Amino acid sequence: MTQQWHQHRMRVQYKDTDRMGVVHHANYITWFEVARTEWMRYFDLSYHAMEEQGLMLPVLDVNAVYKSSARFDDLVVLFTRIEAYSPIRLVFAYEARRITEADWQGDATIDEPYGELLTTGKTTHMWVNDAWKPVKLRKTHPELYERLQQIAE
Repeated sequence: MTQQWHQHRMRVQYKDTDRMGVVHHANYITWFEVARTEWMRYFDLSYHAMEEQGLMLPVLDVNAVYKSSARFDDLVVLFTRIEAYSPIRLVFAYEARRITEADWQGDATIDEPYGELLTTGKTTHMWVNDAWKPVKLRKTHPELYERLQQIAE
């Protein structure tokens, strides 16, 4: 499995914080979705194009482990990579880290996450058709499966 992480930089918005002044825990799950969508966009795997082909990728499981709190106006980098894949499932790993402007490494992909670790997470997905029936991607969309293999290896 590849060790390359895709990175997406964002600034914490006031709306994402709670009365204690920290990012509400549920927002990290939304951030994972943003990071996953940006990962897919970077690797030219558009959700729109997949859905037009009758293919969807719903979340089966989500996990987050909180290490430290992000606060309003913090600069955060969301790191994303494939942790595991098969013809039926896809697992993404995430790290949210606080950085300074000087820390930012602008390349789209990077070998190792950097900055202060805030949260780690994973999402597990299953490939389904537009009738919500599981599909074996290698069989139904071999070009997409081959692309995932290229990215992951």
